[in-house]
Amino acid sequence: MKAKTIFEERITIGETELKVSSDLRVPELSNYIISLRSQLKGYIRKNPEFLTSFEPLTVKETLDNLGRDHGHKSEVPLLVNLMSRAGRRADVGPMAAVAGTISQLSMGFMVENGANFIIIDNGGDISLEINKDVVVGLYAGESSLSGELGFKIKPKQTPMGICTSSGTVGHSISFGRADSVTVFANEASIADALATSIANEANGTKDEDAVQRSLEHAEEFKKTMRGVMVVVGESAGTLGRIPKLVQTDKKVVLGDLFEV
Repeated sequence: MKAKTIFEERITIGETELKVSSDLRVPELSNYIISLRSQLKGYIRKNPEFLTSFEPLTVKETLDNLGRDHGHKSEVPLLVNLMSRAGRRADVGPMAAVAGTISQLSMGFMVENGANFIIIDNGGDISLEINKDVVVGLYAGESSLSGELGFKIKPKQTPMGICTSSGTVGHSISFGRADSVTVFANEASIADALATSIANEANGTKDEDAVQRSLEHAEEFKKTMRGVMVVVGESAGTLGRIPKLVQTDKKVVLGDLFEV
C-alpha cells in the first residue's frame, strides 16, 4: 500500500509562525488562525491585564475542559478559556500558554476536517495527532545535546502537546537560564504553560543545580503532565514519563523540530 503523501506548509500571521505537516490540505486553516488571533485581541482590548499579568487569572467560564458549552453561549473565547486554565494549573500568567494553545486548537481544527496525521509546530510549541512514528528533535540552544537527541513519538501516545521554554533562546520571557525545558502533556496549552513555569526556576551557579531546581519545581505538577526534560549547558535531567530518546544526525533549528 502506497504511503499517503504528507504535505508541509508554513503559515505566518503576525507573531504566529506555524509549520504544518499533514496528510490533508485544509486551506481554511489560515482563516481559522486569523479568527483565533482576532478573538484574543478583542478580549485583551477589554481586559488588558490578560496580556501583562505574570500571575494566573480567572476568567468568566461557561465551558468545560473539552470546550463544550452545554447550551450556554460563552462571553469568553475558547482560546482565552484554555490559556487561563493552563496558567492557573502552572501558576503563571495566561500569555505563557498562547503559542501552545493556538497550536492545540489548530490541530483540533485539522482533525475535525479529516486529517489523520497532523503536526502543528508553533515556534517550538507542538501539538500532534499521528498515525505513524515521528521523531521530534531536541533543540537546546548552544548545549552540545541540541540536535543530537530526539524523542520518538508513537501514534498511540497522541494526541499530545510538546512544548519547550528557554531562558537562552527565543523571544519568550523566562526568569531562568535553562537552554531548554521540554514538557510532554495531553494538551499543548498545558505543556506550554508548564514549560514556562519550570524554566523560570532554572537558576543556580552550577548547571546541575539549575537542573535540580527546575525538577524540584516540576514535582508540583507531576499529575498535570506526562513528563519533562530539562537541559542547562551540559547537564540534563528528566521527571515523569518522556518518549523514547533516540540519537539523531540532524542539527535542528527552532521552527524545524521534527522529521517524519
